[in-house]
Amino acid sequence: MSVSVKFCGAAGSVTGACLLFETPKGRFLVDCGMFQGAKTLKALNYREFPFSPRQLDFMLLTHAHIDHSGLVPKLIGDGFAGPVFATRPTVDLCGCMLPDSGYIQEMEVATLNRRNAMRGRPEVEPIYTAADAENAMSAFRAVSYEKWIEPCSGVRARFWNAGHILGSSSIEIEIYDARAPLRILVSGDLGPDAKLLHDDPDAPERFDYVICEATYGDKERPRITIEGRRGKLADIAKRAHAAGGPLIIPAFAVERAQELIADLVTLMNEGAVPPAPIFLDSPLAIRATEVFVNHAAELTESLDFRALMRSPFLRMAESVDESKAIHRIKGFHVVVAASGMCDAGRIRHHLRHWLWNARATVLLVGYQAQGTLGRLLRDGATAVRILGEEIRVGARIETLDDYSAHADREETARWLAARGPVKRGVFFIHGEPPALQAMATRVERDGMAAELIVVPSLDDGFELQGARSQIIAGRTPRLLAEEVVRLDWHNDLSRLLLDIRDRLDAAADDRRRAVVLRRLRRALEEED
Repeated sequence: MSVSVKFCGAAGSVTGACLLFETPKGRFLVDCGMFQGAKTLKALNYREFPFSPRQLDFMLLTHAHIDHSGLVPKLIGDGFAGPVFATRPTVDLCGCMLPDSGYIQEMEVATLNRRNAMRGRPEVEPIYTAADAENAMSAFRAVSYEKWIEPCSGVRARFWNAGHILGSSSIEIEIYDARAPLRILVSGDLGPDAKLLHDDPDAPERFDYVICEATYGDKERPRITIEGRRGKLADIAKRAHAAGGPLIIPAFAVERAQELIADLVTLMNEGAVPPAPIFLDSPLAIRATEVFVNHAAELTESLDFRALMRSPFLRMAESVDESKAIHRIKGFHVVVAASGMCDAGRIRHHLRHWLWNARATVLLVGYQAQGTLGRLLRDGATAVRILGEEIRVGARIETLDDYSAHADREETARWLAARGPVKRGVFFIHGEPPALQAMATRVERDGMAAELIVVPSLDDGFELQGARSQIIAGRTPRLLAEEVVRLDWHNDLSRLLLDIRDRLDAAADDRRRAVVLRRLRRALEEED
């Protein structure tokens, strides 16, 4: 019996999660996510899949985040006709998130096509539309935690709470022949120990292979508690209040936004933070919050989530006009808006409006991938380009990693140890190279043989039968490993334009500015 897995995404990076499994009786995916970050990476979303969607029998989906679910409508549009199995909360969240993703693509493509028309370039099409995404939802099938399903002959699967977001799962897979089944566990995204809304991750033990995320494989956080996290948030909010301007929080629309609002409302109720309006400025986050309210019984029992979401402090900005009206608010207020990496959504308009102003505070509370605006701000950029405009960074940039929805190195190592013994190997994915290597080193230190620890590259395939995995030779990756993680020429161009502006501003007079421009022109002519 031949069983193989191909890493079609989130290999050497944190986006585009997609695993292709091939067995004697079927072919299936675990996840089909959108690539995010640098434009070179995002360009993969427009290319053909590295497999035939028509030949797939079914798909298993770990959770609703776009980097795991975002290409499902494209998959169906390209010929996939099978079912997509996911937990009921994941199905409900995808019903919000995928149409929103299609709408964003339509808007971005419309803007790009206006620019292309002026430049004499051909029009482009969105990866899929909101209508495509709505139609794709008919393929989804809801499953329960901890109950086996048999999506095709010779394969069965069971979903376990991953503690990452509402409905998130680790997926246990058994592939049968005449002998004992091949047992595989796909971790999905694992939640940390301190989660406000969910119980700790869980899954069985004794696997042949574990495919494990390593987003924070190179980080070990101090011990985090809900009370300690709220205290840090309160300190930042009070500093923002003292500055006399807004607290602007880029947040993922699902889970992060709801956790932040729950904590902010709690702090204001307790008098730990000055009372102020909290604007949730994201149609997607508003719809996702409704899903959370509908599934409130599945959240941790210690939290009255419904009551917190009915707080008079909380105000929903659904329409564009309601979003624009926030800019007229004076003094301290809170804006929670998507996207969490600042690479799309209404947060970019709020940053363009406030980022230059020393009275504003920007709080980054999530992972910031290479090439995103959020990563530039986190890394200390003094100027950035937003919606085609150069903006000097005058606002205070704060970070608070305590809201991460991902386990750190030690939490991941403990989770993995509890799944043992793992007989044939562990694959580490969903991390940048330093995190992946650090996680591999940590597990080897725990006693796993180095030859059983694999860090695959994009489009690597492995045969899973035998004493350990064997790489399948002869496959050409869509991107080389170094292209997956490095900042591409689009990022280099943005940085160059900002550097040119800095040099021109620093020049003593127009004569010296002309010298700078002549040197640039000479360099371009020499290149020709």
